[in-house]
Amino acid sequence: MQGLLLVDKPADWTSFDVVNYVRRIVANAEGKKPKNVKVGHTGTLDPFATGLLILLIGKEYTRKAQELTKLDKTYEVTVRLGQKSTTGDPEGEIAAVSDSTPSLEVVQQAIEQFKGEIEQVPPAYSAIKIDGQRAYKLAREGKEVVIASRKVTINSLEIVDYAYPELKLVADVSSGTYIRTLAENIGEVLGTGAYTTALRRTKIKSFQINDAQEVEKLDSMLIEQKIKNSID
Repeated sequence: MQGLLLVDKPADWTSFDVVNYVRRIVANAEGKKPKNVKVGHTGTLDPFATGLLILLIGKEYTRKAQELTKLDKTYEVTVRLGQKSTTGDPEGEIAAVSDSTPSLEVVQQAIEQFKGEIEQVPPAYSAIKIDGQRAYKLAREGKEVVIASRKVTINSLEIVDYAYPELKLVADVSSGTYIRTLAENIGEVLGTGAYTTALRRTKIKSFQINDAQEVEKLDSMLIEQKIKNSID
């Protein structure tokens, strides 16, 4: 098998869990050992997040990963105001920050500050490598993690619903943007604190979540049927 497979990653699975799951299916279908089958992905989703993951199956396609890793992405985001998390998501230690209730107008004004090209410092709990080690590994060991800021672009950021303390957004962003950090930065501007409680990737450039397959329904026949042999 060679090509692209669009998968809807469930919560509590890592991106590598999905890769390994599909690798075993392909290996079994081809009568090979999993270690001899090439399967990769083009952009990690946090374990708590769900949504679109592009898998590359076969040596010909895993070599094309670089062509697909820098694409713009769209997310549905749920943010909790009034609290903060050590990891920026539900997996960290949660602490109260403020019980002030900003109006919709104030929230909208805060969000406007983040549209366009901005400087963003990736979170300590991220897969970025520092001196050869993953930042999240160092953070979990209690070591200081210093990551340089980078330029990212927020193409659009729209409020879908707001009923304090829950804020729902749709964000279209450049590759390399951390939504957890974006939520935390909005909370800083509002003075309320904030962290991401739910995150779903719905689009990667022209690839849509509606075309993705549920992981646990996958078998070799469905993969053969749904695999794409074009990156257009």
